[in-house]
Amino acid sequence: MKKQLDIVVPQSWSAVNLENYLKLQKDLVAYGTDDEIAYVATLLYHLCGVEPGLIPKLPTNILTSIKTDLRGFMGDANYDLQRIIKVNGKEYGFEPNLSKMAYGAYLDITKYENITIDKNWNKIMSVLYRPVTSKTLNMYEIESYDSKKTQPELFDSVGMDVHFGTMFFFLRTLAELVNDTLNFSKEEEVPPAIKSILERNGEVIKQLFNFREMISPSSMISLAAH
Repeated sequence: MKKQLDIVVPQSWSAVNLENYLKLQKDLVAYGTDDEIAYVATLLYHLCGVEPGLIPKLPTNILTSIKTDLRGFMGDANYDLQRIIKVNGKEYGFEPNLSKMAYGAYLDITKYENITIDKNWNKIMSVLYRPVTSKTLNMYEIESYDSKKTQPELFDSVGMDVHFGTMFFFLRTLAELVNDTLNFSKEEEVPPAIKSILERNGEVIKQLFNFREMISPSSMISLAAH
């Protein structure tokens, strides 16, 4: 009697956590996308839990259906910022006002060469999201920033819809802050944290104005040619 193979295909990026996404990215870079069998095998292994050796045994119609389902959500980049998320039963809130973020928090974010979803992204998330201390209607407060209290590993299990939404919002807002800074008429009006970013992270600032192309899920992982 043949053993039934149950394949669960994610319906959105919310079903894929950061840890699995980074493993997928790593293998796609290692194996490339030119070889369709290797490419599809990599996707199914990381996104659906299907062992590579089983791919050639799948019926063509089943494989086609899976690829169609994957294509449906992988190109979706429309994710909004989720200001409050729950991790391990505890609420974490996004920095309420980026223009007033603690100077040390800005430094800890901008010390990375690239602000993108890579091995350092969970560290950035742990700076932007901190435990909620109070909440009333649409208002909330979070713990003051303390680099010694950050727990980057907590965000490895968070869905990619949260990560994409956070990156879109953060880069867009930071770009707007930089643009406003450049339009200030007096140097003394420039917020110290923003001025530091301009002075120390010229290359990072250049990234911000091209963030849509840089972080679009469809540009990082595409099924269009397969």
